[in-house]
Amino acid sequence: MNNKLSFKNNVEKFRVEKELSQRELANLIGVSPEIVVSIENGSLIPDIRLALTISTALNKKFGEVFFFNTDFRIF
Repeated sequence: MNNKLSFKNNVEKFRVEKELSQRELANLIGVSPEIVVSIENGSLIPDIRLALTISTALNKKFGEVFFFNTDFRIF
């Protein structure tokens, strides 16, 4: 059995809902737009402080924005 635990996020979904550009969110949280892009596409996992800052900026609970996804595969 192959178990895979992956870290996922809804940053792009909630950023778009708030009608923020990546640059605007980056300015709100004090990072470059490239960091926001990397977090949204999953190539960068933010540290806990930045993740909490993003959640606050998006007016969402931490667990709504960042979560673990477990895929259980038998084969």
